[in-house]
Amino acid sequence: MAVAPRVLALCGALALLSGCAASATSPRLPPATGGFDYQLGGAYEPAPDVAIVVRDSGDPVADGRYNVCYVNGFQTQPGEADSWAGLLVLDDDGEQLVDPGWPDERILDTSTAENRERIADRQARLVAHCAEAGFDAVELDNLDSYLRSDGALTPEDNLALARLLIDVAHGHGLAVAQKNAAELAERGRAAGFDLVLAEECGQYEECATYEAVYDVVLDVEYVEPAAYRAMCAAGILPERSVLRDRLLAPSGDAAHVAERCP
Repeated sequence: MAVAPRVLALCGALALLSGCAASATSPRLPPATGGFDYQLGGAYEPAPDVAIVVRDSGDPVADGRYNVCYVNGFQTQPGEADSWAGLLVLDDDGEQLVDPGWPDERILDTSTAENRERIADRQARLVAHCAEAGFDAVELDNLDSYLRSDGALTPEDNLALARLLIDVAHGHGLAVAQKNAAELAERGRAAGFDLVLAEECGQYEECATYEAVYDVVLDVEYVEPAAYRAMCAAGILPERSVLRDRLLAPSGDAAHVAERCP
């Protein structure tokens, strides 16, 4: 498989990616059967019928499953804002722009090609870690961060960064999931995303938009169980859907909820 020139450049620039080009293979998509679980709040043993597991990049892979690695592609991870200095969107007062829903996450400045290359260089290390840890795919969270940028960013800015990160992930043989942003489904697929990982596409009536573009759509809903079951009965959810608690608490925690359509 030929590796895009910018992938080679990123690989050559980072010691952690020294084997990137050599290991490039076609990404493997999730299996066609089996359930799906979303475990970002802490890893736990999946139910026997679960075939696909999403976990944080710091957690181990689930043995015998298709594993998706969480990467906050367009915002900073909690506690890491200072190390991203110089790559952040700033407001008019010179303060770092935050995600109002997640105030410990800063929005990365994807508005220039130089910034996008610098961001991709750093995120490439995490993508490489996901590959080395045995994950099969990555999800790039916050593709829609431009909506929270007070007009500083455009969809084109984030899609341009997405293409860089997709090339790096594909260079490691990893599939790449678009995270949310139903309005960008067609453009995301054209950019190279292989599948979708959507949050609450049933609640916001977006599932069909994704399914019209992608063969693989994974969905997480956070509604009350009765509402989830109603959506299951109405047939509006993708086949791979799971109800989770908003904290994504691990099994055994009092807050833990995990339910799938029958």
